[in-house]
Amino acid sequence: MPYIKFSESQKQRAASVDLEAFLLSQGEKLLPSGREKRLASNHSVTVRGSEWFDHATKEGGGPVSFVQKFYGLSYPEAVTRLLNGEQGEIISAPPRQKEKKEFQLPLRNGTMRRVYAYLLKQRLISRPVLDAFVHARLIYESREPSGKGNPYHNAIFVGLDETGVPRHAHKRGLYSQGPGLKRNVGGCDARYSFHHCGTSDRLYIFEAPVDLLSFLTLYQKGWQSHSYAALCGTSEHAMLWMLEQNPNLRHILLCLDHDEAGIEASGRLTEILHERGYASVTILQPEYKDWNEDLKAAHGLPALPAEEHPQLTVAPSVCQMIAEKSESVKLGSLESGLSGLLCSFQNDVQLNRIGKALDHMDRASALALAAYSRELRQLGEAASGEELTKRMCERILPHQNHSVLKNRHRELAPKVQAVLAQQKAPGIRSEEDKRQMAEAWLDLAVELAKPSIRYEAEELKKWQKQQQDNSLSMTM
Repeated sequence: MPYIKFSESQKQRAASVDLEAFLLSQGEKLLPSGREKRLASNHSVTVRGSEWFDHATKEGGGPVSFVQKFYGLSYPEAVTRLLNGEQGEIISAPPRQKEKKEFQLPLRNGTMRRVYAYLLKQRLISRPVLDAFVHARLIYESREPSGKGNPYHNAIFVGLDETGVPRHAHKRGLYSQGPGLKRNVGGCDARYSFHHCGTSDRLYIFEAPVDLLSFLTLYQKGWQSHSYAALCGTSEHAMLWMLEQNPNLRHILLCLDHDEAGIEASGRLTEILHERGYASVTILQPEYKDWNEDLKAAHGLPALPAEEHPQLTVAPSVCQMIAEKSESVKLGSLESGLSGLLCSFQNDVQLNRIGKALDHMDRASALALAAYSRELRQLGEAASGEELTKRMCERILPHQNHSVLKNRHRELAPKVQAVLAQQKAPGIRSEEDKRQMAEAWLDLAVELAKPSIRYEAEELKKWQKQQQDNSLSMTM
């Protein structure tokens, strides 16, 4: 992994930077305090020359530690900032030679009795569907040695390459109790995961082979004319390979699980497809947790319910709160208001005052949303609070909202500055310019709301886990 090496001269220059001059160059306000200067945004912090001290936490140091602590930067980033962008030398470590394991299909068993019993009786897969894949030599039963003497028997789902050579295999344990074994065989190529190539322009994507077979059981009419792939996980490699092999595939249906991981993967895969020019992308969710659970429900059996993503659960209430706040904010000091709230957010994060930090972000988001609402009124398209809430929620994509709080300032500061610069650009705006400005404010409002949404989602998950634990303890 590469690392950045600074010369001794660079380190010394960074360590001797006058903090007062540096902070003024960054737009910070300093207040006189005897022989020192006090930060207007954080009165507990004083600077003098190249030294700083936080009287609240009793911490202090030089310029590098200051920039690391209060700007949330790494050591190389802090030194580069203090040296006005001057870079150190990038040192690349020699790549590790990773020994690649040779792919080999597990040994076949003499019969398919256990696989048929498992997939037909326990998983309720249709016999004609199962027969089709067995006859194509894409499903078989393995017989693998074990340390206890009796061999292991697993269902093996095979993936073939362009020439029909096996390059991938996924194992599924044939146990009647518990989740069972689920893993890919070592050395396999993820591009060639379990799949079926049809002749139509449709490609259906699933997480696991059993999901794929369950969907075909539920919707059997003409299934062989379409193409299907089980990712055996959530990576995009098999999907992209299928599209490369068949340019006729233009309609992609993402049929991943209806749970947190499946929802995030669907969002990420949609972005990948759009970047590659595929406009027709549909997310098709099972009613229950996955397609095999839907199949169970269709047979009148108990089925695991779908699991909504926690961020999508809490987003409406957070966005509604921000929309209500936006109705009472004043836009006269938009630039200083956003910058000040962002700075206060960072300071409170550093002091672990999470509630106060998130309140600053909510107010900043409300400011941006109020600016968006103003642009809409000027376009003659005023939106209600309910509509503003809806538009924000539509842009909450959980797979894009994973950053921890201590890194948010680093990510949000340039986005705020970019929108403010767009707002201050000289000249008369056309209607298209006004619409772009409005969209920029809405996007910023969503970005500033994301920290609260992620925090509330994590709190919801903790509460749900506690409820499950309490329920389990009561039944024991």
